[in-house]
Amino acid sequence: MRKPLKIKKRLVIASGKGGTGKTMISASLSHIWDSPVCVADVDVEEPNLHLFLNPDIQEDKKIFMKVPVINQEKCNLCGACSDICQFNVIAIMGKKTVIFPEMCHGCDGCFAVCPNDAIIAGKREIGVLSWGNVDKNAFVTGCLRIGEAMSPPLMKAVLEKADSLANGRDMIIDAPPGTSCPAMTAAASSDFILLVTEPTPFGLNDLRLAVEAFSVFGVKMGVVVNRSGIGDRSVYEYCNKSNLPIFAEIPFDINLAKAYSRGEIISSLPEYKTVFKDLAVRIKHCMN
Repeated sequence: MRKPLKIKKRLVIASGKGGTGKTMISASLSHIWDSPVCVADVDVEEPNLHLFLNPDIQEDKKIFMKVPVINQEKCNLCGACSDICQFNVIAIMGKKTVIFPEMCHGCDGCFAVCPNDAIIAGKREIGVLSWGNVDKNAFVTGCLRIGEAMSPPLMKAVLEKADSLANGRDMIIDAPPGTSCPAMTAAASSDFILLVTEPTPFGLNDLRLAVEAFSVFGVKMGVVVNRSGIGDRSVYEYCNKSNLPIFAEIPFDINLAKAYSRGEIISSLPEYKTVFKDLAVRIKHCMN
């Protein structure tokens, strides 16, 4: 995907599993960055970056995706649209072609194969795009409609809006956890991927999966070990063998957990300010 020149660099903060502290790191880095940034929360299924940044939301916009609608008068029941659809969105039932729009993945294959132009474009609402400011930073987020299964189209809308608001600034992207389509959609736009993990067997397993999945993009990656001091040394051994640099360690600290539960930005705490400043410097060095 071509990157607009008006954006400096895209930092994607990701994790192989949920609950590692990815959003905490995203909020802390956006707060400590040495220049204004554009912050994008593309974890649209469960967006919560706004809980820490308290943005001034200026506008909301409903987002739709294209879905097929059948013109029954033109349809000759040939079944070409049904045959090409891998998600069973279209079915021939008796003398009528039936559409299940909630199942559509937006591939447009049915439009391409219909010989009679009997398929026209309809739309379904997938969620809401919101944007505004956090002090000197721009902020963009999305919230997927309840019951909606397709998050990538809304994520792309968030990223496109962030592109338009970046105005020469770096972009910090809070990605969905895991390694499925939503996480890959976020990572595909990256100049650097910061992986947040924890030193446990589960953390190691999902870190491995994330590294393997995101390696296809050919961008540099680094690691933050959150809750250091628990678990074992297997994450550190894996990173060492894989030449994967560990940029920072955030200790397992009850005071940090209390601050987090209150919605405080961790990099604003005196005891962690230097940790995040050093982390930001290392990231910027790798992105340049």
